[in-house]
This record gives sequence, C-alpha cells and structure tokens, in this order.
Amino acid sequence: MNIVGYARVSTRDQNPAAQEAELRAAGAGRVFVDHGESSRVSDRPQWIACLDYLRPGDTLVVRALDRVAGSEVMAIELIRDLARRGIRLRSLTEPFLDVDTSTPMGEAIVGIMAVLAQLRVSTIRDNTRRGLEHARTQGRVGGRPSVMTDERTAAAVQMRGNGDSVAKIGRTLGVGASSVARALDRYYREQLQQTTTNESETTR
Repeated sequence: MNIVGYARVSTRDQNPAAQEAELRAAGAGRVFVDHGESSRVSDRPQWIACLDYLRPGDTLVVRALDRVAGSEVMAIELIRDLARRGIRLRSLTEPFLDVDTSTPMGEAIVGIMAVLAQLRVSTIRDNTRRGLEHARTQGRVGGRPSVMTDERTAAAVQMRGNGDSVAKIGRTLGVGASSVARALDRYYREQLQQTTTNESETTR
C-alpha cells in the first residue's frame, strides 16, 4: 500500500513547499503538485497524473478537500470514484473524511454528505434566482460582465479544438480556467441549439 500526496496552489506565485512538507510528514512517498490551477477544473495536469498513478489499496492524502475539489458535488463524486477504485482518501485537516467507504457506515456517511451538498447547491440556486428576479423588478440585471469576450471565446474554441486543456487555454488568455470552461460550455450549447433549430426547419 502506497501513501500518495497531492498539493495545489491557486497561483504560480504561491509556494507549495509547506503543503508538500505536511504531506511527506504524513507518510507520502510521492507528492504531485499543481501550480496556478483552479480546484473547479478537473483536468489539472498533476492531478490527472496523480489519479493515473494511484492503485487499489493506496491512500491519497491531501491537506484539505478544497485542494482537489472546488465544490461539494465534485467532492462527493471524487470520494465515490476513489472508493470504486479501492483508494482511500485522507485529509490532514478534515479527519471525518477518513472513512472506509466499502463499509455500510462509510457509504452512509458519504450519502449524507451528498444530500447536504445537494441541499446547499439547491438553496444557493434558489436564492440566486430570487435575487435576480427581484433585481429585474427593480430594472436591474444581476451578474458581473464576463471576462470572456467574443474574441477570447473564439480563441478558446480554436485552442480546445486543437486539443489544449482548459487550464492551458486560461493561462494563454490570461483568465481563470473556470471562466474558460463556462464560456466553452455556453458556446457549445448555443451551437447545439442552433443545429437543432436548423434541422427542425429543414424537416418542415
């Protein structure tokens, strides 16, 4: 059984040395480190390498869950995916996460976490919707202007088509990877909707 560590810092200016030291002190023989990557993006280079390196029976140790998952939903999916692969997750600052998900009690704990996570997401979504509706009644439109201009979105689409990762696109364009991901998702949905509309008109 191997203990494998994963560390992440949000910007390239941050030093992950403290995280690495804590993980090695916890027994990690190999530590993967991502620099300047968002936890809401799943295709982080070293995170992908870490997942590929892990084997059944290994333990993945992190300083905190937010190093690997940027939302509760992502965290639940990660815990369950690791459990399916026979990999245990341990957080140095969140001992409640160190549960054996192969047991009924462990799976029940993860299930409770999933319900609470979904409840929080639903509550935030509902509060946001109510806030936007109120803003519209006052003649205001909520939300911040997107940093992804039409030019940046076009460049992102082209780079994605060439096989570049979302993280690399963000670094190239000087924006956050999450902004790139949202812009690409919006672009592809609009393209799909347009294609569906055209096909519908053609069959009339």
